Amino acid sequence: MTIAVFTFSLLGAMALGMPIAFALIVCGVALMSTIDMFDAQIVAQNVINGADSFPLMAIPFFMLAGEVMNKGGLAKRIVNVALVAVGHFRGGLGYVTILASCILASLSGSAAADAAALAALLVPMMVAAGHKKSYAAGLVAAGGIIAPVIPPSIGFVIFGVAAGVSISKLFLAGIVPGLLLGAGLCLAWAWVVRQENLTPPPRASLHEIMKAVIDGFWALMLPVIIVVGLRFGIFTPTEAAVVVAVYALFVATCIYRELKLSQLYEVFVSSAVTTSIVMFLVAAALVSSWLITVSEISAQVVDLLKPFMGNNTLLMLAIMVVVVIVGTALDMTPTILILTPILMPIIKAAHIDPVYFGVLFIINNAIGLITPPVGVVLNVVCGVSRISMEDIIKGVWPFMIAQLIVLFAMVLFPGLVTIPAKWFGG
Repeated sequence: MTIAVFTFSLLGAMALGMPIAFALIVCGVALMSTIDMFDAQIVAQNVINGADSFPLMAIPFFMLAGEVMNKGGLAKRIVNVALVAVGHFRGGLGYVTILASCILASLSGSAAADAAALAALLVPMMVAAGHKKSYAAGLVAAGGIIAPVIPPSIGFVIFGVAAGVSISKLFLAGIVPGLLLGAGLCLAWAWVVRQENLTPPPRASLHEIMKAVIDGFWALMLPVIIVVGLRFGIFTPTEAAVVVAVYALFVATCIYRELKLSQLYEVFVSSAVTTSIVMFLVAAALVSSWLITVSEISAQVVDLLKPFMGNNTLLMLAIMVVVVIVGTALDMTPTILILTPILMPIIKAAHIDPVYFGVLFIINNAIGLITPPVGVVLNVVCGVSRISMEDIIKGVWPFMIAQLIVLFAMVLFPGLVTIPAKWFGG
């Protein structure tokens, strides 16, 4: 009964066009009424407690860092480094996109911001080089979703808070899986460009390579600072977010000097607006999360999944399929906030490593950002690239399938996640 109330109240509120945050509160109130314990003070208290978390302070700083990198010239220099490194291969601009996506992912942690920056810079270049616009835009969108996997990741911060899992361990465990997603895209792009008869551009000279690396040195140092700082315990993920934001501001305003002081107000307002949306979602989700625990919905879901409980691989496959389906209808943040309190008791009961599950869960949610019809990153790339949704859906399919194959390979072979996590985590 409570599962039905939870599902239909949430879907009903969303069907009426209610914002996700308010739909989550409505869902919580419906559950409270069902179990006869409605109290407005409990709702208000849970909303306040939902945002009152030190790790969540990382989100506004990562948002700010992403805005600064895009407008301060860091993203442009990362693309230039990738261009001189792999631009001369057959279909070289595609590999440039993938490499730039991986590097940018280690800077901002925002899929939409990375995809927007790369779409503006690379889609016109790829079209001019003779590539189909649908494939170019699809590759940029698929590359953008690596951002929530390679640290720093806003998705890992939200999941870590909601699940009570170490964010530092999640960050370090996401490095190799994120690179594997990039490798999957490389194989998919190699298959795509075989159908195109294009002449690759000339190889960059050693002087051009050195010039690009020197020019992008300060931007390239940021992921090194983050990984080294987290690995050796110099700072926490929340403190890392502050380091990223301050470093990006310093480089953009004092070294590259592409971000003027007069533009800072616009940058701060833009990041504040985006942060407020995410934080209100997190705060509202605690209402339904608390009610999920009180009404024992998690226990009921555990009972439903008992046939899979004897085999962790089958259990993970079943969960991943469910998350893929949910990801076609919901954005990443609400999916994390809604499913985490339901799924974590199952993961604990099955004795599955919560860090391993968290990495796969976030990868799955990231792929949901490019699944139609809701895919946020698809919509961002559509707007920036001036391409129809129908065309970009056709172009993104080969790359989305490649990333799903990588995801389910990690389900079948957990060592792809757990072994590298031990390397980085010590």
